[in-house]
Amino acid sequence: MRIARATTGAVNGLTARWARTVTDGTAFSAAGVWPLLALLADGAGGAARAELADAVGLPAGQAAGAARELLAAMASMPGLDSALGLWRKRTLELKETWEAGLPAEAHGVLTGDLGADRAALDAWAEKRTGGLIERMPVGLTDGTEMVLASALALRTDWLRPFEETPLWPADGPWRGRTLVGLSRRSALLDRVGVADTPDGAVTELKVLGDNGVSVHLLLGEERMAPAQVLTAGVDILAGRHPVVPGPRLPYGDAGPGLRIEKMRCVTPQPPTLSVRTVAYGMTAEHDLLAAHRLFGLTTAQDATQGHFPGISDAPLAVGSARQSAMARFGALGFRAGAVTAVAVAAAGIPEFRYVTTLARATFDRPFGFLALDRRTRLVLAAGWVTDPEPCREDGTADQR
Repeated sequence: MRIARATTGAVNGLTARWARTVTDGTAFSAAGVWPLLALLADGAGGAARAELADAVGLPAGQAAGAARELLAAMASMPGLDSALGLWRKRTLELKETWEAGLPAEAHGVLTGDLGADRAALDAWAEKRTGGLIERMPVGLTDGTEMVLASALALRTDWLRPFEETPLWPADGPWRGRTLVGLSRRSALLDRVGVADTPDGAVTELKVLGDNGVSVHLLLGEERMAPAQVLTAGVDILAGRHPVVPGPRLPYGDAGPGLRIEKMRCVTPQPPTLSVRTVAYGMTAEHDLLAAHRLFGLTTAQDATQGHFPGISDAPLAVGSARQSAMARFGALGFRAGAVTAVAVAAAGIPEFRYVTTLARATFDRPFGFLALDRRTRLVLAAGWVTDPEPCREDGTADQR
């Protein structure tokens, strides 16, 4: 399934706006939130409809169709499992046109037994993410009429695994710590590049998975804030900031954490990209209503009146909107999950006759990441790394 360029742009646009709010270590998935907002926009009225359409980045009348297109496309993406779920009380009558736009397998029932309903929702979240997310992040109360949720589980194994070796950063926030370092060498210098952005230079490293998924690591200048680095990453994907690839970079310090050197060798050798980074794992909980303007939920959470006449004749308002997210980056691959719910390295003395190029890319201080589908360039998960994996006593960490 193809995704219209406008839809990809709208989803990645929400990723960029969300990224602008990041100040510390986190993981998030705008791709998990966007289809829910789009479906709500389709059924909303008045100010709530306008706010949701603005957050979605498409006219409200086009939002539901784009959401269905996105959900169908994500369902066909290698390495990505996705699902949409709708649970409602039997007494809530939904508009047929709105309900018919949801996948048939999405429908469930809220029984009114909060314990049983909570267990059923949690089981759905765990099953749909393969255990990456164990609980549905929803504020379930006696007054909950409907829950609309999405689940994403992203898995990829690296085309070329990393080697685990301890890493001792000499400078920066991680100085003095013994971390699980990941290293590998490649002849593909174009996997790394540097973009000059209005906020500063950003080094981008592409780590390719075996199923069409890539994770882009983003290291900005030390003075740059997390939000500036992550939004620059989204702009790089969109082509708004051209990237100078490794083979065209000058010798010396070419970008943050990146040095290009001439290296003498005994026999002719191709250029080499040497990468050092860290293993990391993180979880995050997001209250979308705490950032209601970002997600177009300002008016929709006003419970004094209904805001979704296209969903039901019953007056409805958003009572809870949350996302649980996780990400793990290790020697063998990358895993990310998100559930979003709206309630609503020879001996001797050789003769060095030849010269080659060595590019050293080192990510040994806080950096950002974007996990995306290579074909569509749709960002599926994003985050900022501040607390990498410490070494165990045996010097390793299980990140598979």
